[in-house]
Amino acid sequence: MRRKAATLLIPGPRVGRSRWRTAFADFDWVLLFLVAIIAGLGLLNLYSATYATAHSVKFTQQIMWVALGTLSYFLFSMIDYRSLRRWTWVAHVGVIFGILAVRFFFEAVKGSQRWIMLGPIRIQPTELAKLAVILSLARLLQDWDEQIIDKRTVAYSIAALILPVLLVAWQPDLGSASLLGLIILSMSLMLVQTIWPIIVTMLTGLAALPLLWERMHSYQQGRVLAFLDPGADPTGAAWQTSQSVKAIGSGQISGKGFMEATQNHFNFLPEHWTDFPFSVWAEEWGFLGSVGLLMVFLLLILWIANVGLHAKGKFGQAICVGVAAMIFFHTVVNILMVTGWAPVVGVPLPLISYGGSSVLTIMTGLGLVSSVSKRRREI
Repeated sequence: MRRKAATLLIPGPRVGRSRWRTAFADFDWVLLFLVAIIAGLGLLNLYSATYATAHSVKFTQQIMWVALGTLSYFLFSMIDYRSLRRWTWVAHVGVIFGILAVRFFFEAVKGSQRWIMLGPIRIQPTELAKLAVILSLARLLQDWDEQIIDKRTVAYSIAALILPVLLVAWQPDLGSASLLGLIILSMSLMLVQTIWPIIVTMLTGLAALPLLWERMHSYQQGRVLAFLDPGADPTGAAWQTSQSVKAIGSGQISGKGFMEATQNHFNFLPEHWTDFPFSVWAEEWGFLGSVGLLMVFLLLILWIANVGLHAKGKFGQAICVGVAAMIFFHTVVNILMVTGWAPVVGVPLPLISYGGSSVLTIMTGLGLVSSVSKRRREI
């Protein structure tokens, strides 16, 4: 009897180990490694940008957000992304109500209404809208591929997808509205069989520029004019871009060294923890360090594209395209902005810029990609 009892006790730990191995079977360690590198470099850069200022508490807060983002990453990695398909439009409607709530019930911050204030916590529905749009459009593409919806439903769905873009532009947050539009356009290319829809869309956008200019606020027009002619207002609207370019240029080839960025420490560079973290990085690590950081972003985007190519079904493929587009356009617009090649529109650099909503959105999106990768071999 004792031998039998001892034998019965043996399988328990093996079952536990088996479940653990099953949970992490086919886990995408390459994706996690690239994400960890970028998030780690972001924390390193934020510490240097804020350690000797009144904003040093932002580093501690960012650690908390990265921890929550990591939890979200693993949570959505373990969830079967296909189970989210039925909830996509529910989340989409919820985000729309969140954007409307910001507009009507919360005060403006720096000229625009973007945040839901819950005590010390600020939530930006615009960031969550990017995920909602990606999931909703992914479901639409899957339904269209399976031919289970008619053209009228497609038209209504497209209108629902465009609505968050218009509401975000109304806040006004033209930078985020443009990014939402670019994400939708990138994912929509999965349906395009000829180049003409792309040409028509581009021409329509160019034709709408005069109307957009008339609807812009004076400070937004000032940023565009400062971008077109920085010398016209070097101490006003063009100050941020001018100081950013000087910081990047002063880094030269190898940089000034960690925590040695003078443009940052003497407060010549404004908003260096949110809009201009790349300027801090370039001043400290130079051209070589800047190229290295951008290469990691490039590897991440290419790996997400690789996951999408091997995904099972249009829904998973579209999620990967959407997340890759979100990271790509965030990175490109931010780099163009801080180097003077685009107006300052407040677009964060993924996992490098300070901001809880941005970190949670990016990490959740990457968690969905991890979920797609984990199940790419399933039938």
